[in-house]
Amino acid sequence: MSVTAAQGFRAAGVAAGLKPSAAPDLALVVNDGPHDVAAGVFTTNRVVAAPVVWSRQALAPACGQEGGRARAVVLNSGSANACTGVQGVRDTEATAMHVAGLLGCDPAEVLVCSTGVIGEPLDMPRLLDGADVAALCLEATADAGTAAATAIMTTDTVSKEEALTVGSGPGRWTVGGMIKGVGMLAPAMATMLAVVTTDAVVTPDAARQALSAAAARTLNRISSDGCMSTNDTVVLLASGASGVPVSQEEFEDAVTELLARLGRRLVADAEGATHDIAVTVAGAVSEAAAEAAARTVAASTLLRCAVAGQDPNWGRVLAQLGTVPESVCPFDPDQVDVAINGVTVFRHGNVGEDRSHVDMTPRETRIDIDLHSGQAQATVWTNDLTHDYVSINADYTT
Repeated sequence: MSVTAAQGFRAAGVAAGLKPSAAPDLALVVNDGPHDVAAGVFTTNRVVAAPVVWSRQALAPACGQEGGRARAVVLNSGSANACTGVQGVRDTEATAMHVAGLLGCDPAEVLVCSTGVIGEPLDMPRLLDGADVAALCLEATADAGTAAATAIMTTDTVSKEEALTVGSGPGRWTVGGMIKGVGMLAPAMATMLAVVTTDAVVTPDAARQALSAAAARTLNRISSDGCMSTNDTVVLLASGASGVPVSQEEFEDAVTELLARLGRRLVADAEGATHDIAVTVAGAVSEAAAEAAARTVAASTLLRCAVAGQDPNWGRVLAQLGTVPESVCPFDPDQVDVAINGVTVFRHGNVGEDRSHVDMTPRETRIDIDLHSGQAQATVWTNDLTHDYVSINADYTT
């Protein structure tokens, strides 16, 4: 189960006719309470879709209210409703108002998410009719959660869901979620839509802090093509239906684990990929320095092409690592170690074991870099760059 794994949630996924393929393209997730806590993290792109603007405002404090409240999320695929001007704003507002009417809540309690081709207006009659059907199909079942996860897919080949339960007996609580977005995977959010649900008892502040911290260490550390979307949205809804109050540390750990699992599912389904690549930088002076170095290495097109060809070309790792400014991540190149899939191919500024000993056939490729400059480390996930990636994105709008 995913978004329906936690108590207090129902979901639905239907085909509204927004996609030419007639595949499912509209999802609805509803929080039945008793609490209506919500939080969100969004794209850092300066060009943002109308649904991002709406959802940000819906979660922000206003008029003496603390913010961080929502009852539902409606998500569509097939059109991003981005760069669609005033009409896009109106369509987003109309969507929230329509769903609010179906659920008997305020439009400000409905978050809106869209994904698909930029610059194409929504087919509102079909979207609103689809919302009507989705509201009738809402269920708290595993199948309903899967239907919702399927409806938000674009170039994803499989739906992506996860859930985990913490504690036992009366102290048991659950966090679950769904995610999409296997293209434009870039740091600081990707082309992703995600909904996380929990039945834990948490405050809006606790939800905001946990989601922001968890996303920073998980979803913001995956990258596929260095391109950032206009629509990235990750929403957390908390129903409090378990009746279990949880500590900030415990809650943040659970959300982090869930988002890490969902993020790995994105990398594993990245467009055309044949290898998932984990770049880990250890021995850095700080976690921020380690992340910066790992992110820089993971961004190397040359390295990712080499991995696609099963070539353990460690020289591309060192060359890319050396582009990190010393002010950001200080290290002595003569002290660096590099291992690929467990074989140390570069040791303290010298050639290590023969690269022919590296087995590049497994789906997962691990590149471990030790700077020997400190105690901090960070991992960034990416994937190899294949011919299929080019083909998929060359034909995306056609």
